[in-house]
Amino acid sequence: MLIIDSKDCENIDKALKKYKKKFEKAKTLLQLRERQSYTKPSVRRRGEVLKAIYKQQVATGKFD
Repeated sequence: MLIIDSKDCENIDKALKKYKKKFEKAKTLLQLRERQSYTKPSVRRRGEVLKAIYKQQVATGKFD
């Protein structure tokens, strides 16, 4: 649960902005999306390997 400390003189827009920032940092939405469907560990690992290969190719300049 996210708690935002707001002062009496603080604008509601500022409080909402703080809440959105905290919500994004907590990565709550990403966790909910991950839990919607099960991904096998082997599939997840394969995706990580492919991502690492892509990053390596971009770093070496082989891939534009």
